Amino acid sequence: MGRSSRGGHGNPLQYSCLENPIDRGAWCLAAHWGKHIRNLHKTAVQNGAGGALFVHRDTPENNPETPFDFTPENYKRIEAIVKNYPKGHKAAAVLPVLDLAQRQNGWLPISAMNKVAEILQVPPMRVYEVATFYTMYNGKPVGKYHIQVCTTTPCMLQNSDSILEAIQKKLGIKVGETTPDKLFTLIEVECLGACVNALMVQINDNYYEDLTPKDIEEIIDELKAGKIPKPGPRSGRFSCEPAGGLTSLTEPPKGPGFGVQAGL
Repeated sequence: MGRSSRGGHGNPLQYSCLENPIDRGAWCLAAHWGKHIRNLHKTAVQNGAGGALFVHRDTPENNPETPFDFTPENYKRIEAIVKNYPKGHKAAAVLPVLDLAQRQNGWLPISAMNKVAEILQVPPMRVYEVATFYTMYNGKPVGKYHIQVCTTTPCMLQNSDSILEAIQKKLGIKVGETTPDKLFTLIEVECLGACVNALMVQINDNYYEDLTPKDIEEIIDELKAGKIPKPGPRSGRFSCEPAGGLTSLTEPPKGPGFGVQAGL
């Protein structure tokens, strides 16, 4: 009566598997993880790397009709960039040409991406894929000074929140916002690769390292005054030398042949 009592209800394969404890465990495990994998895929598509949906929706300031064209000077730069790649491989220049478009415009409207695709003779989707994958490209307007605060583990352990709070208080904005004068945009980012110099931020192309809340306030004041603060550590050390000072290589190298036997 065991199997016949189930009649035509459910999945016959499911029930036959469930009669074997090993098969039952495998089936349940597959069903359990299959659901989680589907949910993970759905979440990744919805959220993307920064919580934004990677789907373009036309807005008044960002649509295919948004005016964009390269300047004559930048057309010359594009020509020089493309020459760096073998003939017939213009597509390889997508990253630097997108970067050039962003430097000219401040951010990348979809019309700029379409122009890049047209110049490099690639399907627009190929350009969209690149522009939405790399976080260096801005798909919406940002301020003149794009402040990117690293809050990954090494910086977090050094209290990166203190830098965030100092910036928010100084500028009167929250993470993800731009000041009314369009001068500053503030975002959080993942590791910027300068862990030994935590705390640190990236502003446009420059790294500012070994920061204190007072340091970042001074940097903002200089930017407001139209000055570009000196990049690098604010602690006085050179680059990423040990914070406590050099422990080896404390003098210039002796050069080739030092210490070699005279007979050699």
